[in-house]
Amino acid sequence: MSHNPIRDEFRAGLARGELLVQKCNDCGGLNMYPRHACPHCQSSSLGWQKASGRGVLHSFTVLRMGAPIGFEADLPYALGVVKLEEGVQLLTRLVPDANGDWDSYACDVPVEYVPMSGDSIACQSAAWFRHTSSK
Repeated sequence: MSHNPIRDEFRAGLARGELLVQKCNDCGGLNMYPRHACPHCQSSSLGWQKASGRGVLHSFTVLRMGAPIGFEADLPYALGVVKLEEGVQLLTRLVPDANGDWDSYACDVPVEYVPMSGDSIACQSAAWFRHTSSK
């Protein structure tokens, strides 16, 4: 895979157990997903900030069949849109309940970032979340 500073830094953060969001060094605006220019002021002076890892689940879906090429072995799996406390939102993977399903999930519930192993991140560079009552 070719070198990509935006993708590589985000993945490196996940591998360290940190959820990073991009921050503009000029206006202080936060971005997710990272870009080469700030969407608020168009500056190219961008850095990273560790996110709290807390947010709200706005939407989610459980895929049980018809996964995209390369994700067939993951079935079933759940994807969610999480809005972080910092105000940005991102597409995430959702940790299944103890029974292997996602029956306890609902929209507009608090969720938290769950660090995954380095092997999981190397294979799939997604942030994983679970609802806060499933600890």
